[in-house]
Amino acid sequence: MRTASIFRGSGGGAVIAATALLALATGCGSGTGEPAGGSTSTASHPSGATRHSVKDTSITAEPGERFTLTVDQNASTREYWYLVDPEPDSSVLVSRGRDYASDSGDEPAAGAGGKLTFTFEAKGKGSTRFTLLHCTFTTCQGNTSTRPPETTGPSAGPTTGTATPSKAPERITYTVTVD
Repeated sequence: MRTASIFRGSGGGAVIAATALLALATGCGSGTGEPAGGSTSTASHPSGATRHSVKDTSITAEPGERFTLTVDQNASTREYWYLVDPEPDSSVLVSRGRDYASDSGDEPAAGAGGKLTFTFEAKGKGSTRFTLLHCTFTTCQGNTSTRPPETTGPSAGPTTGTATPSKAPERITYTVTVD
């Protein structure tokens, strides 16, 4: 990560500061060229599965084809994703699990996030739906990295004070058609 310092005094300092800030803004991405919500590529990756954007909620596949959905996840900020009801019709589509890869590589780093990839395999012709639930510290209570919250509605707010209940967690429902 780069840092920039702004010094006052000369007119040229503003240009230098603006240039440094531009470099900072364009150089501090995830390094993957992907948006924060997940992959936008639909190309195959090493596992042979086709990657779909997390925002691509209508997916077409052929029997035997595998595809993935990859999202950003950070346990240190209590940000988690889950496959929840409705789960896919197993005669049409099956979940082949999930895989987490840390942004910090093999070396654990406090506060580092990562990418969570859900893999699915098309089984037979038909159409089915499934839902991914996105929880943050403000939207879910009682969840862990592998256990979704007991409710998918808004989390209860604190019992004291004038705080209002938090908003509901994000739910993304996908429709998969297997031809």
